Amino acid sequence: MDIKTFKTLAPKLPAEIAVLMRGPTGVGKSHLAKQCADDIELPFIDVRGSTMSEGDVGGYPDIEGMKSTGVMTFCMPSWFVRACREPVVLMLDELNRSLPGVQQSFFQLVLDRELGNDKDGNPYKLHPQTRVFAAVNHGSEYDVNEMDPALLRRFWVIDLDPSNQDWIDWAGPAGIDPVTIDFIRQHPEHLRVDPGTVEPGTVIPTPASWHRLDESLRHMGLAPSELAGSGDTGLYSLSTGFVGTEASIAYSEFIKRYERVISAEDVINGDIDKARAKELQASEALGVLDKLVEHSKENDWKPKAAKNVAAFAMARGGEQLVYFWNAISKTQRLPNIQALHKVIGQDVVKIVREARGLGN
Repeated sequence: MDIKTFKTLAPKLPAEIAVLMRGPTGVGKSHLAKQCADDIELPFIDVRGSTMSEGDVGGYPDIEGMKSTGVMTFCMPSWFVRACREPVVLMLDELNRSLPGVQQSFFQLVLDRELGNDKDGNPYKLHPQTRVFAAVNHGSEYDVNEMDPALLRRFWVIDLDPSNQDWIDWAGPAGIDPVTIDFIRQHPEHLRVDPGTVEPGTVIPTPASWHRLDESLRHMGLAPSELAGSGDTGLYSLSTGFVGTEASIAYSEFIKRYERVISAEDVINGDIDKARAKELQASEALGVLDKLVEHSKENDWKPKAAKNVAAFAMARGGEQLVYFWNAISKTQRLPNIQALHKVIGQDVVKIVREARGLGN
């Protein structure tokens, strides 16, 4: 399942239905759960099962309490107590790398939505609106425990297979440098490498590692947009530690040969003429169109700005013009849609009709 479909379905499930995400490491399972929590406006609590002992989940005996009541109760972990007191999104990460005792406690949490007990023997229950997400790595390249089939069938189980476009759609709003985004757009083979195809211990690119690399470069004053068109040996050396040798070579060369990044503002201000728009590679132009769509979501364009945007889109023509119009329409930014429709509406209709063999 791709990310867009998952984000559409997961938040709409009943709160008592636990969600299990399966997929390779680094595809963004934990980050995706956090996005779902943000979408439904609930606090996000990440619990990493691989670092826990059984008592860290099921609680430890309350020795002092037993002295006064004579009844054994357990001091429960803070994350569980909060999930009982208020609605949260509870993320059980690395579930199948957990110790068997930890998995059993998670089993009870998912199956019965409860753990431990008070002095009267009543279990502590999750808040009715608390949602449980879990994530596992699976495949022969991982050192994991097989999940109990009885536990597995208690989840809505999803095998995540994020597309390159999923990452690109996330990267822009997340603040990833536009040059990095353009690199992935033009070289999708470097976004992710199957760990099973390389020697154990080999550093390989993943969506998460590209995020960390971009974040590190910007922190160090080496933002790819600032380095574009120049050679910097430090860029390659840093990149290898995040995405491996092959991807680093391609990434460094891409930045070295990269021309100045075209921003949404460049198009809106009329700084990109028709000839420049036409000479862009398809992937480069798509990147600019995507930036314009993102800009449109938060801004109302004045007539001159809309005219400049329309001129750029019409210079690209064909499928890219239709792609841009469809994307702008989905923003529901009515002033921009109306302004663009006056200029490009007839062209879009003509292209669509010709594609369907309807002619004029």
